[in-house]
Amino acid sequence: MEDQEMQLKVRRVSDKFTESMYVLANEPSVALYRLQEHVRRSLPELVQHKTDMQSWEEQSQGAIYSVEYACSAVKSMTNSSMYFKNIDSLLRQAISMKEQISSSQGRRKRTTDSGILKEGGEKHSSAM
Repeated sequence: MEDQEMQLKVRRVSDKFTESMYVLANEPSVALYRLQEHVRRSLPELVQHKTDMQSWEEQSQGAIYSVEYACSAVKSMTNSSMYFKNIDSLLRQAISMKEQISSSQGRRKRTTDSGILKEGGEKHSSAM
């Protein structure tokens, strides 16, 4: 009887050992299968995120370029204030000279008109 009992215990140990060896031998395969399964499920989503991020990066770079260009334009405008002051001064001088010319032409015309009146007694229609 002891012999049978001993054979049963040996068989149980042997079965457990075989089962453990089977699990250990297949564990890397199961792990790799699970890993492959995960990659297949998540890879399309990751690729989509990557393309979205690249698109957003391109849009951001364009916006950054536009903002930098606008900033440089504003800076150049603030630096050009002395040119605008110079233009303002020149315009004021031109207006003043125009007024002087207009007033001197008006005086000449009046003296010419009054001289014609003295000589001819009336104004000529061609002088108007």
